[in-house]
Amino acid sequence: MPLYDYKCRDHGLFQELGTMAEPGKPAECPTCKALSARVIALPPHIMGMDPAKRQAEARNEKARHEPIISTADQRARDAEHRKSCGCKKKSDGKHMLFYTADGKKMFPSMRPWMISH
Repeated sequence: MPLYDYKCRDHGLFQELGTMAEPGKPAECPTCKALSARVIALPPHIMGMDPAKRQAEARNEKARHEPIISTADQRARDAEHRKSCGCKKKSDGKHMLFYTADGKKMFPSMRPWMISH
């Protein structure tokens, strides 16, 4: 059973074991027995983070399961990128960029330890 944080209006924070099936269920304060709501305590470094970075990380977290959708506009932007990016190309002018099954970029015969753009 996980350990959840709760906050009593009069006595402050306390922790109780709770079931995973009912994570939102309130718990009794050990001092006054009043029902207290569960709270989510954030690490201090998150609250002190630059707001723009915190928003960007939240947006990335929400979008991490969204599928990559290929549209005509996206393909046109990719074609423009390939013309002007300076990525290594074969002698016949074709781009040496491949995508793996999980959607990651791969540049065969280039330095594999380098981060792609």
